[in-house]
Amino acid sequence: MKIHAIRSILVLFLIAPFNFLNAQDVGKNEYPFNDMKLNMDDRIIDLIGRLSLEEKALQMMHNSPAIERLEIPEYNWWNEALHGIGRSGVATVFPQAIGMGATFDENLIYEVASVISDEARAMHNTAVKNGYRKQYSGLTFWTPNINIFRDPRWGRGQETYGEDPYLTSQLGAAFVRGLQGDDSKYLKTAAAAKHYAVHSGPEKLRHEFNAEASQKDLWETYLPAFKALVDANVETIMCAYNSTNGEPCCANKYLIKDVLREKWNFQGHIVSDCWALVDFYEGHKVVATAEEAAALGIKSGVNLNCGNTYSALVKAVDDGLVTEKEIDEQLAVLLRTKFKLGLFDSDDQNPYAKLSAENLNTAKHRALARKTAQKSIVLLKNNGVLPLKNNLSKYFITGPNASSIEILLGNYHGVNSNLVTILEGIAGGIEPQSQLQYRQGTLLDRPNANPQDWASPNAGNSDATIVVLGISGVLEGEEGESIASTTFGDRLDYNLPENQLEYLRKLKAAAGDKPLVAVITGGSPMNLEEVHELADAVLLVWYPGEEGGNAVADIVFGKVSPSGRLPITFPKSLEDLPPYEDYSMKGRTYKYMEVAPMYPFGYGLSYADFEYSDIALSANKIKKGKSLKAKINLKNTGSSKAEEVVQLYISDVKTSVDAPKYQLVGIKNVELEAGSSKSVEFEIISSMMELVNNKGERVLEKGEFKVYIGGSSPGKRSVELGVPQLKDASFILN
Repeated sequence: MKIHAIRSILVLFLIAPFNFLNAQDVGKNEYPFNDMKLNMDDRIIDLIGRLSLEEKALQMMHNSPAIERLEIPEYNWWNEALHGIGRSGVATVFPQAIGMGATFDENLIYEVASVISDEARAMHNTAVKNGYRKQYSGLTFWTPNINIFRDPRWGRGQETYGEDPYLTSQLGAAFVRGLQGDDSKYLKTAAAAKHYAVHSGPEKLRHEFNAEASQKDLWETYLPAFKALVDANVETIMCAYNSTNGEPCCANKYLIKDVLREKWNFQGHIVSDCWALVDFYEGHKVVATAEEAAALGIKSGVNLNCGNTYSALVKAVDDGLVTEKEIDEQLAVLLRTKFKLGLFDSDDQNPYAKLSAENLNTAKHRALARKTAQKSIVLLKNNGVLPLKNNLSKYFITGPNASSIEILLGNYHGVNSNLVTILEGIAGGIEPQSQLQYRQGTLLDRPNANPQDWASPNAGNSDATIVVLGISGVLEGEEGESIASTTFGDRLDYNLPENQLEYLRKLKAAAGDKPLVAVITGGSPMNLEEVHELADAVLLVWYPGEEGGNAVADIVFGKVSPSGRLPITFPKSLEDLPPYEDYSMKGRTYKYMEVAPMYPFGYGLSYADFEYSDIALSANKIKKGKSLKAKINLKNTGSSKAEEVVQLYISDVKTSVDAPKYQLVGIKNVELEAGSSKSVEFEIISSMMELVNNKGERVLEKGEFKVYIGGSSPGKRSVELGVPQLKDASFILN
């Protein structure tokens, strides 16, 4: 039912309430809002009619208390599931979102999200059964984060699927479908698309910052993923802390009313980021008091307040700042989510009520975490040393992150009783006759206090050295999470800590011609130029989750071939980018950068060799409204089975306005045995050829279009790094 229809029903209710609202002496099962035979609108109206103004206000805050007289239990709306159940009980910990982005595999991400929602229901059911209703025990999850990772300095970029709106849309929609389930009546859980909109740092300024974005950038880059998730029926939208184009995002008429509610017809509820309504008067200073902030939140369409600002609604009504009718309208939208979750229905009607503790942290779920971690790992360099044999005489594993649990997790993480470090994974992957030496060697981000170096010489007497470098969540992340960061979690220094590079130099000197493999952890681009130069092979493993160590060992010893691809461009230097605070997309991401990157978007190597040939289009001229097929032959000419991520890009050769150089519009994950080949086909439809003009309108212009198919984004740098040359073809739209 449309939002305006709910408002109409409430208006009728306020004028002539149903007779059953006067029945105050009925038992729980006799309240109409508990009557499953009634339609949902009548149940919502009945419930609202039984609440006092104060109760309504409290029900619109994230920690809504019990209403004992109506036998309604407390409910805490705040829950997290970015890459597994977060901040709650023992659950499966999957790779951080940026690692899931690197899989380029929407089917896998759907499977991951389905497991997460199974565990979420199981955890909720188990907690309630035992009388626990704490924060992080509910069924409303404030994930996924589909903001565009436009700048590598943003510490929270690790929470996203990368820099590309198409990839983010595909993976984000798959994640939402997996979280919310496919029952025709009930949501398994409620997902949330955040942070709406145009939100990607700086962390230090987020409570007062105004992000300025043109209509072209809004509709070309910042809004498409949110539209895709609305189309996927996401239940919740979280509005951001910052302002966009002069209005706080949680009071932004254009974003909330004009776009979200009217243009996109979003039917779910809107939640403020936590304490974002306080920023109305403390940060953005658009109002002076909590009462004014609460009233502005209601009038702007914020249905749920994460925080305590809506406790001021009673006084706001008394002061004439907002009416109870306006509160009822927003509460009705919010309550609909609780009804869709089945929180007012008996368990025997809800298929998800059967999930229990037996569905938590299972062997099958752990196997999926391992598979996801394997597919997230990106091979950035390999001069032939990988894969290593697992029966060499002696291995040396070292580095600040080799034995770290922190680097498995990333932010918004869960916990597990068996977190496998990279040291443990390598130890479990070698044969019994082989030796394995371990020393940390250097600290994470500062020189060793003790000048004696007993570690690096081991590289000289070992058959292979594996050094685990990079960063962790103590250096990058959200403003309060990164306890070692002096920049509120943002990474304003693009380099690895100098002590790590100095240690790598010592290892290279000691190792000589013996293999030196660098394993890099982290959730964002970083300057790996010297690592690339010194190491024989470089693996980027992100924050790989509970099975991270085993997944790294699987790749290092060749149990599986790496297939991860970079979901974000690695520039050579921050000097190649616009200022961090500049939200214009000019000069950013693979679409708009003119400077050659260190590693391009979509890049990643394999142990197999893939050959692309015989690109063909079904037509060289088409008319508007028609489609065509693009086909290419893919052959694994290597000696091992492997998966290739085949990527389709389109470029509009001549446009009336500035447009992306090329843009990703299709992905196929193809697994091939050694020596085998397959024809890979894409359908090119008119929406893929549209451009966004300066008014933010999507238009289709006649002219020449170029199609690229290959294993990375187009560009000379991909070829220099060893990616097979992309094949291209052209067609005319007339």
